[in-house]
Amino acid sequence: MGATPAPREIRVEIGELVLGGFRADPDRVSAAFEDELTRLVRERGVPADAPWTADVLSGLPPLPAGLSARRLGQELARAVHEGLCGRGEVTS
Repeated sequence: MGATPAPREIRVEIGELVLGGFRADPDRVSAAFEDELTRLVRERGVPADAPWTADVLSGLPPLPAGLSARRLGQELARAVHEGLCGRGEVTS
């Protein structure tokens, strides 16, 4: 039996996130985003053969302006994860 390979590091850097029309606390949105993206990557993974940089993530579903910071962060993380897995719309 072979040894289990060490987990690879996945780093997602968000330079700027502009959320027009939302009144959610940016720090709470960021924390929820990080928690949800971490969960998704751990549970579902991402393709190992797709090293790229995305400049713009587009195609987000319409989100109601009254979403909580937690829910907004979760929805954004899901969209980013879909993009990382090749199922979202990502332009670079």
